[in-house]
Amino acid sequence: MASKIILLPGDGIGPEIIAPTLEVLDAVGTEFDYEEHLFGGASIDEYGTALTDETVAACRSADAVLLACVGGPKWDTTDPSKPRPEQGLLGLRKALGLYANLRPVRPLPALYDASPLKREIIDGTDLLVVRELTGGIYFGEKTRTKDTASDICAYSRLEIERIARVAFRAARRKVTSVDKANVIETSRLWREVVREIHQAEFPDVTLEHVLVDNAAMQLVSNPADFDVIVTENMFGDILSDEAATLTGSIGMLPSASLGEPGTPGLFEPVHGSAPDIAGQGVANPLAMFLSAAMMLRYGLDSEAQASAIEFAVDRALAEGLRTRDLGGSADTRAATQAVLSNL
Repeated sequence: MASKIILLPGDGIGPEIIAPTLEVLDAVGTEFDYEEHLFGGASIDEYGTALTDETVAACRSADAVLLACVGGPKWDTTDPSKPRPEQGLLGLRKALGLYANLRPVRPLPALYDASPLKREIIDGTDLLVVRELTGGIYFGEKTRTKDTASDICAYSRLEIERIARVAFRAARRKVTSVDKANVIETSRLWREVVREIHQAEFPDVTLEHVLVDNAAMQLVSNPADFDVIVTENMFGDILSDEAATLTGSIGMLPSASLGEPGTPGLFEPVHGSAPDIAGQGVANPLAMFLSAAMMLRYGLDSEAQASAIEFAVDRALAEGLRTRDLGGSADTRAATQAVLSNL
């Protein structure tokens, strides 16, 4: 029986990068049943909400969810009563119980010169950001009056324990736990619980605690020193986007959002919907391809096919493929053909 994959093209360049991704998946021999749903701004335009109950039900019944991107200036608003595309993403993560966001950062030698950082700084970097997805300031109680606003940052011991275990299991040599324990009470609990999990269950893995401002500096001055970074929701959101500079473009970073075993994962590029280039056929599809590879690996236990896609992307870049965001002129179609020719 073929695996069921829900496709969420979303907004902006989303439809332009998800279509060639299906070509790449077909080329490595996958046989999936695809079902497409409106999501984000496209869903707001059609249904008045970024995430419908029908889409939630479809995602829950799937084996995996492949999302392109959401958002755009059309739906930007500061009015809390109006829907925003990003609410669909937060709502879907919550509905599926997805609590661990994995963002690998591995600059390729072929793209070292595309990075704003010096070659000798990024050489050898191969890190994973493990971001907690269900707690923190994004989900805390919110208040708003004419003159004041507040967002509660809250974490439970359970939330910290389970994300810490994900990080320790993924580590090859070291886990860097990032917090702001010198100022924030939730960070003090975070540090305490991570230390307890390390001592009780993973004593053979090195653990270090780094304040978030120092971590931000170290990411661009000594990135190869990191192995696995584990941190709370907002810090992880910011640090993983900062880490995109190491690869030369945010258009190169995939991600996976995972829950408990048996829960369908959500796989998506880190980049946004790029409305300024939507409809022009010039979007970089490589992060979408790599997100599909993460879907194969973490969602469908298809390691060989995942590795084949990653190898094909690496080879295409080594052979000179450069999209506009990487300083070249290749459009979406040319980038897709370059990857397909290496499968």
